[in-house]
Amino acid sequence: MSFRRHEFSRDVFEALAAGGGGAHAVRELARAQASKHWLLLLRVAREAEARGNPQASLARHGFELLARVAAADPAAAIAAVRHPSVAAWALGTARALRDGASAVSGAEPARLCAVAAAAAIRAGMPAELSVPTSQGLVLLPSLGAAAAEGIAATVCCGPGNAVVQSAGVSVVVPRDSHQDAPGWHPLRRLTAGSVEVLIDDLDPSRMPGADTAPRLGAVAAARWQTLFERAWRLIGRHHPTISAELAEALVAIVPLVAPARGQASCSSRDTFGAVALSEPADPTVFALLLAHEVQHLKLSAVIDTFPLTEPDDGRRFYVPWREDARPAAALLQGAYAHLGVTAFWSRQRLVDTGEAGIRAHAQFALWRAATAGAIETLLGSGTLTAAGTEFVQIMSRTVRSWQDDPVPPEAEEVARSEAERPGTGWHAANRGL
Repeated sequence: MSFRRHEFSRDVFEALAAGGGGAHAVRELARAQASKHWLLLLRVAREAEARGNPQASLARHGFELLARVAAADPAAAIAAVRHPSVAAWALGTARALRDGASAVSGAEPARLCAVAAAAAIRAGMPAELSVPTSQGLVLLPSLGAAAAEGIAATVCCGPGNAVVQSAGVSVVVPRDSHQDAPGWHPLRRLTAGSVEVLIDDLDPSRMPGADTAPRLGAVAAARWQTLFERAWRLIGRHHPTISAELAEALVAIVPLVAPARGQASCSSRDTFGAVALSEPADPTVFALLLAHEVQHLKLSAVIDTFPLTEPDDGRRFYVPWREDARPAAALLQGAYAHLGVTAFWSRQRLVDTGEAGIRAHAQFALWRAATAGAIETLLGSGTLTAAGTEFVQIMSRTVRSWQDDPVPPEAEEVARSEAERPGTGWHAANRGL
C-alpha cells in the first residue's frame, strides 16, 4: 500500500486554532488519523516479523487481506481500520514487540486478523482466517464479538454470510451485525436522524486507562439512546459547527463507571473517534460533554501532525479547573477543550430561559475567564513551539472576541462563586485536562 503525507492548509490551521474548524477541517484530521491507523497496523506486522514472533505469519496474512479489502471496498476497510480501539491495540502491540514483551495481555500480533476479518465481513469478501480469542470472545472491531472456546477461532465469510467457528461453537454473524443473535454480542448503535454512533462496551482497548463500564444491559442501552437522540437534537438546532464536527469525528461512545459525584468524561490521543463518558444526567450535559471532548479529539489529531509544545521540562502550571498543577501540554489540552465549552455556553445562554438561562450565562462567564487565564499562562510559559505560539495566539483572539459580551449581574455572581471552587463538579472527574 502507498501512504500520502498529510498537511493542512493555512485556512484549516486558523479555523482549528480559533476553536472550530467545521466539517471540512475535521474531515482532514480524520483522514490523517486513518492513515495513522494503517501505519500502526503495518508496524505491527513488520515488528512481528522482525522479532521472529510466532504469530508473524498470521499478522502478515491479516494485513495482506486488509489491503485487498481496501482495494475492492475502501469504505469497508476504513470502517474497520479507523475504529478507535484498533489504534490503541496496535500501538500497544507494536511497543510490546519492540520491547520484547509480547506476552502483555492483548498484545498478540494475530489480532490484526480480527481487524481484517471485520473489514472482509463488511465488504462481503470471501475469506477464511484464524483469529485469537479473548476471555471467551472473538472481538471483531467495529462489529461486535462472537462467543468462542479455546485460544483461537476461524472466521469464514463471503457475500452475505459470516461464521465464527471454534471448538464446539459456531456463531453466525447476522447480516446486520449490530443486532443480537445467538452467541453474537453486537456493538449497539446510537442513532439520531441520519447520524449513527457505536457504543463500544466490549473491546479491552476501547479507552486505555479509563474506568470503563461493563457491558450495558438492554434497559441502560435504551436510556443512552433516548439521551443521545435528545442531545443531538439540541446540538443540531443550536450548535451547528459542533454538530458538523462530531458527525465527522465521532465513531464510538465508551460508557464509563459513574463517579461518586458529577460526570466523568475523557478521550485519548490513541483512540481518535472515541469519547468516553458516564451516563449523562440530561441531554444538555450530554451535549456539553460531546462539545468538550470533540475539542480534545481535534487537538490530539493536530498534535499528531505537528507539535505545539516543547518536550516536558518538568515545569507545572496552575489550571483553573484542576486542583493540581499540570504540564504545558495538558494545560493546552484543557485550554482548547474549554474554548469549546465557552463557545457552547455562548450560544446556549441565548436559548435557555429562567434559572437555566442564568446558569448558562454563569457558565459562559466562568469559562470565558478561566480559558483566558490559561491561554495567558501558556503564552508566557516559554513552552510553545513556533506553531504552538501561533495556534494559541489565535485561540486568544477567540476568547477576546467574547470579553465585551454582557452577562446578567446574578449570573456574574454565580460565576464568581464557582470560580472560587476550582476542580468541583463534573470537571473534577474529567481526565486528560
